[in-house]
Amino acid sequence: MLQKELKKGRLVLLQGDITTQDADAIVNAANSSLLGGGGVDGAIHRAGGAQILEECRAIRARRGECPAGEAVITGGGALKARFIIHAVGPVWRGGQKGEAEILRNAYRNSLRLAEANGAVSVAFPSISTGAYGFPIEEAAPIAVDTVSRFLTTSKSVREVRFVAFSREDYEVYATGFRATASGETAPQK
Repeated sequence: MLQKELKKGRLVLLQGDITTQDADAIVNAANSSLLGGGGVDGAIHRAGGAQILEECRAIRARRGECPAGEAVITGGGALKARFIIHAVGPVWRGGQKGEAEILRNAYRNSLRLAEANGAVSVAFPSISTGAYGFPIEEAAPIAVDTVSRFLTTSKSVREVRFVAFSREDYEVYATGFRATASGETAPQK
């Protein structure tokens, strides 16, 4: 586990299963349908139970699909978390279609929802780096930098955890975590 104290919060990197995190909110790497899927999305829906899917269906009935870069919030169902924030990241199309900014928006909009709902602790998976194909070596610094910047002005969020499922993903995030958390920030694109 790595941890970095910032002026207004704490960043934590750990290896584990996001569905077991005891945080106010966990973020789901959702697809735009909001109806569950594979990977993190499927794991959260399975562990959280039918209530999460019911809430996602109600959101979808009101507003339709959730576009990439956006997020919606539901209750935590059977999970320890009070909330699930369903963030839709970009599908990787070679890096020239605005994927980096869309990914940055997915993290920012998730944190805005967490703050609007009074969350103090938030746990993130690696958004878009599984089936959506975003190279994790590029995604990790974007994620850590975006969260670090958000914490400088957040009114409620005080701890953000990056939860890497595999050891390999943990090691990639550790590189970005050490650089960004040490004060270096990736340029905004």
